[in-house]
Amino acid sequence: MNADFTGPVAAEITDRLTRALAPTQLRVINDSAQHHGHAGDDGSGESHFTVEIEAPQFAGLTRLARQRAVNAALGDLMRERVHALAIKARAPGE
Repeated sequence: MNADFTGPVAAEITDRLTRALAPTQLRVINDSAQHHGHAGDDGSGESHFTVEIEAPQFAGLTRLARQRAVNAALGDLMRERVHALAIKARAPGE
């Protein structure tokens, strides 16, 4: 079961992506419950996420470039707090 989650890590993901990419749509989904007890589950309940993001600056970028932009915006969160992140990035109108 996926659930939108507003814990501190999800809130930080939302804040960083909003500031860096000015998305027209953004949804941060906590998938951590699906990975309870698996590798990367730190017990915090905030280790695995899906990000669905639409931003004008993604226009003309490849899927890989979009994912790199999201990862760059999240910076140290990806190394220190988030074990797994699925990214669904698109430009407006796609």
